[in-house]
Amino acid sequence: MGRYVIRRLLQMIPVFIGSTFLIFFMVYALGDPVAALFGDKAPDPATAARIRKDLYLDRPLWEQYLHYMGQIFQGDFGTAFNGQPVTELMASAFPVTLRLTMVAIFFEVVIGITLGVISGLRRGKSVDTSVLVATLVVISVPTFVTGYLLQYLFGVKWGWVRPTVSPDAPLNELILPGIVLALVSLAYVTRLSRTSIAENVKADYVRTAVAKGLPRRRVVTRHLLRNSLIPVVTFIGTDIGALMGGAIVTERIFNIHGVGYQLYQGILRNNSPTVVGFVTILVIVFLLANLLVDLLYAVLDPRIRYA
Repeated sequence: MGRYVIRRLLQMIPVFIGSTFLIFFMVYALGDPVAALFGDKAPDPATAARIRKDLYLDRPLWEQYLHYMGQIFQGDFGTAFNGQPVTELMASAFPVTLRLTMVAIFFEVVIGITLGVISGLRRGKSVDTSVLVATLVVISVPTFVTGYLLQYLFGVKWGWVRPTVSPDAPLNELILPGIVLALVSLAYVTRLSRTSIAENVKADYVRTAVAKGLPRRRVVTRHLLRNSLIPVVTFIGTDIGALMGGAIVTERIFNIHGVGYQLYQGILRNNSPTVVGFVTILVIVFLLANLLVDLLYAVLDPRIRYA
């Protein structure tokens, strides 16, 4: 197992370099950060040249990238155009989005897998049909529609929750935004769990467990569910990074100043250091989540061993 982890960590290095260079190239080569800094006003050529030199923008793109990577390994992600270090923006944004993502993952796992197991065990019955129709509706409705609708019903009309999240973003105020963020992924987890359960319920090892007289609950939880969760865990692992980076709509609706909010502001203002810095961290989150998923395979299925 240790050798496998080391090998996977080494494999992450070229993936990380390639991903960050692609992001860096798209942000810096396809736009002019100095022009965006001045907005509609044309900058003085001398002033613009000095700023480009200070920001290392007068060098070739590959030199800019090497300079940026050297800063990252020193813990310096650059400075936003408002003069605030990007690390300070990360320190305030990532904990908020991490809490929001954990709430979303909780509902995604608990509700999604539960509905998937119930639907898979009753394939073809009314419960199964109802779950399939409900998940199809959830997938079809855009997140901004669901978000504004639930915000209006629960926050404005009925007053059960705050319509917007306060600046410190306590956990109890993130429940409704977490549900909104998780809905589409929850529907996919439900359908994926349902399909996997329905396929494995007729497997030989399940029939053997039933023939041995094991209780139905143990057959489902210890045998059927563990083997059926492998594709679900794969989806959830990759979804962690997607939820953190894709929370722009949800955070805009509920006024949450997290990663999505900072990325939106950075893209809107062409604030290149902020965008590149935040996306770099999200790349690391994606890589670590995928490594964790691969390690969980051996826990779920004892037949899987890593050399």
